[in-house]
Amino acid sequence: MPRRQRICPAGIPQHVIQRGNNRQVCFQDFADRATYAAFLSRYREEHEVDIHAWVLMSNHTHLLVTPHTDHSLSLFMKAVGQRYAQYFNRKYERSGTLWEGRFKSCLVDTESYFLQCQRYIELNPVKAGMVQYAGDYQWSSYRCHGYGLRSKFHTPHPCYLNYHPVPTIRLARYRSFVASPAPKGIDDMIRYAAIAGTALGTTEFHERMKARFGVGA
Repeated sequence: MPRRQRICPAGIPQHVIQRGNNRQVCFQDFADRATYAAFLSRYREEHEVDIHAWVLMSNHTHLLVTPHTDHSLSLFMKAVGQRYAQYFNRKYERSGTLWEGRFKSCLVDTESYFLQCQRYIELNPVKAGMVQYAGDYQWSSYRCHGYGLRSKFHTPHPCYLNYHPVPTIRLARYRSFVASPAPKGIDDMIRYAAIAGTALGTTEFHERMKARFGVGA
């Protein structure tokens, strides 16, 4: 069965998942995650990608990004993945593939699903049992959105900024949003869309993406 064609149109947010080959560990210590973060910062500018949310787990990463050109995302992920793999192989005296083939991605509907997807990403460490509270995990965007921490490679999305015009109120409301129960079935929907490469959004969004790019359910 032929694999689904990757569609990465400019201007539309996308949820991206990159896994270690055979679920192997990709980040063993602080320096590994810091190095990956540095590559995110470097190549987002070079390849014109806005990074809205992220989490660096032990054996995979999640990103919520908006590419500025139709080729930005693929070039960005290739650059980050290759440079980090070179670093990792050199540091741990290994060779071979670090990442599991192509990264997974899906288009995200800003009207109804963007913040749900952002929350899903930032709660990954909690659901994995690594921490009890999202704010306790250093390597995600939650502290930026929930407490106003600044990051060199963070570009807040308008969906988040429009949560409330007053920053202190926006931070508090976002913390409350993340702490509230997610709609039933939303996590499975987010996970499936990214893995299958389908659109994440309403029926109208699916129809619009299918008409424009051939991407649907």
